[in-house]
Amino acid sequence: GAFQKKGHSARVLSPEETERLAKDRVLVSEFKQLKLEKEAQKNWDLFYKRNSTNFFKDRHWTTREFQELKACREFADEKLTILEAGCGVGNCLFPLLEEDLNIFAYACDFSPRAVEYVKKNALYNTERCKVFQCDLTKDDLLDNIPADSVDVVTLIFVLSAIHPDKMHLVLKNIYKVLKPGKCVLFRDYGLYDHAMLRFKSGSKLGENFYVRQDGTRSYFFTEEFLSQLFEAEGYEQVVNEYVQRETVNRKEDLRVPRVFLQSKFQKP
Repeated sequence: GAFQKKGHSARVLSPEETERLAKDRVLVSEFKQLKLEKEAQKNWDLFYKRNSTNFFKDRHWTTREFQELKACREFADEKLTILEAGCGVGNCLFPLLEEDLNIFAYACDFSPRAVEYVKKNALYNTERCKVFQCDLTKDDLLDNIPADSVDVVTLIFVLSAIHPDKMHLVLKNIYKVLKPGKCVLFRDYGLYDHAMLRFKSGSKLGENFYVRQDGTRSYFFTEEFLSQLFEAEGYEQVVNEYVQRETVNRKEDLRVPRVFLQSKFQKP
């Protein structure tokens, strides 16, 4: 079972969790940090090599959580153009294309291997989808997508994998292809998510920023940080809130606190 609540208050830590986080002050060396930044693409490529298309479940919850994918239409069969920024192997993309026949999707990913998996998927159809490899922090989206042409951008568990100093470059890039009045739909890891509390000491890269054993990195967002990030690039905030889920494993009597940030930012 699981229960979920949404709101603006961050998760409250237990005294033990507070103490454990307070003790974890040692940062990964600058040399290793630079190496991780340089090898970020390689590490994600290896991640997909190891896990193939089996790591993430297909995300059939996207249209449930983001009513905007339906609500942004003026009439029922209106065609929508979307961009999935950081599409991985298509776990979000293909369920969406199957559920909604009036969508054309651009999709890109940092990992060339992930892009190849998308192209090999039986559901991949170039009439409904264009996928390409892209480093959102430096490759211009305008090389593949016309300016001001996209109705919805999804940014789902993507920004957290990027160095906080470069996140604004992603938002600047996306801004160019989004139509005025249209939105970025965002979901990613929130502050004090279970995954953040499980990092062993020696994994910390900076405030709320950690490295996993496989070299991939993860940032845990606060509501304030995300607001400032988007607003600094000219977006207007529509919704920005924590989603707190507690997943309960009754057999083992385990309670796992998950925290995400779910948000919607509009290009004026």
